[in-house]
Amino acid sequence: MWCFESECRCKIVFMKIAIVKLSSLGDIIHGMVVLQFIKQYNQKIDIDWIVEGSYKELLEFHPDINEVHIVNFKKAKKKKSLFLFLNELSRVRKFGPYDLVIDMQGLIKSALISKLIPAPITLGFDRNSIRESIASIFYNNTFNFGYGKNVVERNIAIVEFALGFSVSKKQIQNKLPFLYPRKKQLDIGLSNFKKNILLIPGASHKSKCYPASKLAELANLIDANFLIIWGEKKEKIMAEKIKELSPTVTISNKLSIDSLTLLISKVDLVIGPDTGPTHISWAMNVPSITLFGPTPGYRNTYETIINRIIESESKVDPNNLDKNDISIEKIDVQKILKVSKELLKINKTD
Repeated sequence: MWCFESECRCKIVFMKIAIVKLSSLGDIIHGMVVLQFIKQYNQKIDIDWIVEGSYKELLEFHPDINEVHIVNFKKAKKKKSLFLFLNELSRVRKFGPYDLVIDMQGLIKSALISKLIPAPITLGFDRNSIRESIASIFYNNTFNFGYGKNVVERNIAIVEFALGFSVSKKQIQNKLPFLYPRKKQLDIGLSNFKKNILLIPGASHKSKCYPASKLAELANLIDANFLIIWGEKKEKIMAEKIKELSPTVTISNKLSIDSLTLLISKVDLVIGPDTGPTHISWAMNVPSITLFGPTPGYRNTYETIINRIIESESKVDPNNLDKNDISIEKIDVQKILKVSKELLKINKTD
């Protein structure tokens, strides 16, 4: 067995590796940043990615990914089918073989997948670094990096540990955009005369959403072309409420991941909660403001000069999130307005 202990770092050359990061949109994006650093270290390394089928579109045309392998655990769970679940596990055994499998997710299901993929080394976070600590028993090598630390730094750290190279904070700050939309044209109107600002009202849980009334108030305070996206019916209802209060905003049609990525790449500013579409702006090096209430801003995104965070006054425990925490609603619109003007380079006296 190769040694991965920090005191005994053996020089191993891995030419074919698999990364397991199944979901969700934001988590996958925060993992994908490692691809460019792996390739900068060794262009010859082949990288495959294992992901839930609904997120394939995000990965399949990435130039640094050799092959995307799909699993459909969500489908099996939705249908409550043990047969489908076992069938997915059987398919996993046909992936590879690889020199190394890295589980970036740290869940029992991702660890089980990692264990079944043919490879001599399966690496994941140790039991003290993940929420589902049992997952660590499926790895034959583990890595310690606090669960409460920044997600981007966690993903980069485990790859640094595995491959034996280092990435500086400056390199992360100066990362290249790393999402590649195939679509070249949009069905939603962008202004050639005003700044284009994208509002994201929805998130995975109500407590993560900023009030529609306050987003409308913000839209009325900035002379810009405001666009709103939505993914589910409840998010469309929020978008319609914003438009009632700020009639000049434009509500998009429901967008695919590819169209969403293209839209975000074209706007001047994205404003939204801790959710996948907001994190796309970080991946594309587009200015953004991410609003945090019941989730930790210091952990769940990577702040840069153009990607800013505004947190509520809640003291958030990453290991024990409170879905009843609605403190995001108390974030002052004027605070968002101030940061928006800074990012848009609008004179504060306008």
